[in-house]
Amino acid sequence: MGASAKEDLVQFTDSIYQDRSLSKHVRDNVHGIIYLEPLFLKFIDTAQLRDLKQLGLADMVYPGAVHSRFEHSLGVYWLAGEAINKLKLYHEDLKIDSFDRTTVKLAGLLHDIGHGPFSHMFEREFLPRVINGCTWSHEEMSVNMIDYIVEENNIDIDSAVLKRVKELILASSNHGEQNSMTKNRFLYDIVANGRTGIDVDKFDYMVRDSRACGIGCSFQFERLMETMRVIDDEICYRASDYLTVHKLFATRADLHRTVYTHAKVKAVELMAIDAMCLANSAFKIAESSQSAAEFWKLDDTILKRIETSDDPELKEAKDLIHRIRRRDLYQFCNEYSVPKENLEHFKDITPKDIVCSQKSGSVTLKEEDVAVCTVKIDLTHGTKNPLERINFFKVVEFYGVWLDFYQDYESALNGEKFQIQDDRISHLLPTFYQDKIVRVYAKKPEVVAAVSEAFENYQMKTYGRTEQVHSTPKKKQRQA
Repeated sequence: MGASAKEDLVQFTDSIYQDRSLSKHVRDNVHGIIYLEPLFLKFIDTAQLRDLKQLGLADMVYPGAVHSRFEHSLGVYWLAGEAINKLKLYHEDLKIDSFDRTTVKLAGLLHDIGHGPFSHMFEREFLPRVINGCTWSHEEMSVNMIDYIVEENNIDIDSAVLKRVKELILASSNHGEQNSMTKNRFLYDIVANGRTGIDVDKFDYMVRDSRACGIGCSFQFERLMETMRVIDDEICYRASDYLTVHKLFATRADLHRTVYTHAKVKAVELMAIDAMCLANSAFKIAESSQSAAEFWKLDDTILKRIETSDDPELKEAKDLIHRIRRRDLYQFCNEYSVPKENLEHFKDITPKDIVCSQKSGSVTLKEEDVAVCTVKIDLTHGTKNPLERINFFKVVEFYGVWLDFYQDYESALNGEKFQIQDDRISHLLPTFYQDKIVRVYAKKPEVVAAVSEAFENYQMKTYGRTEQVHSTPKKKQRQA
């Protein structure tokens, strides 16, 4: 390392500690002490960042899952800063400056500011029900919310900083458009990584959500944070960390299966969606999503507002929420994993499909008796292996000392990045990377057996076989 580079690094390190000396700090239950620098406090100390739970309605099944999206945002802010500090430490050639550090950390803090109530349910399931051709996304709303917060709270901040922050937030959804020609593209890999899916957002929520739900998390993001390096303007990982990277994606998929899409969590969500659809006109819920000035007022209290309303026209919506409180939920009948060969041309299954599959019975099913949801669980890259998008580097022994590419690796092996095939590592890794699971629920107890049988009929008609994951009341009656 040259003298000028050493001086730059010393100045960079000094600036970090100087910032911390002027900062407030809080103790986070995942990362320990988090330092809050003055600029970021201007955003933190506003009304728009709070009042949303990270996991929506999952606390109906996992009582500890009441942590907030604000906590998660602080965690991503902190990890984003730690990541860029480490890259600066290991790369004298990248010319990372205070502008880069500020924008990456601010993007981490504000990346989820555009989320609506009840996590992704609002965006993916409620809005499409009430808005035809809905293209709404929380990333786009995050960008709008940033402008609103700055204006509403008179925050003095450079426009170039805001422009970069918005680009970083949008990186996961339109990465190629945002920065294909941008200098320091690796900065877009830190918070919302559209290239490989590895980012500090996942590092935080996977550990935080696992801890809150009490299910444990064997994935250790610290290892990847410590060994990641930049090659050809892209964050790469040690070849020896291949299985650690795979565990990241596998852990994420496990969280989706056991927490985010738990059968009872989905039952609660289906009821909440129905209640919100019934109350949409009275409370202008969908309309609020079109304006940042109104959107930030929409939070998890919407169900309580519906429940306590005196409007007689909301009786059906209120009854649904009362049922949720009493855990009188839509009853899970069964689920079916769509065969691999049918995934590419899979057509969404509707309540009408189930009703039309009823052959006989004492109860005649109606569409309003049935709820259907399709759960997609993958490793972030659909049916493809996400590790195909990730580049690795080797650590080689050079004159008896283990060296990374950024020291003398270039002279030894030209500092090249490369991809690794699964079968070069292990034959125990999966050969398919996506599950699509169709779940069917009965909205009333008296139709459970009829819905279950109709769902079996649908499976036989569509796929030529049934898959009974759980015993239904109908089966139990026969056994009795």
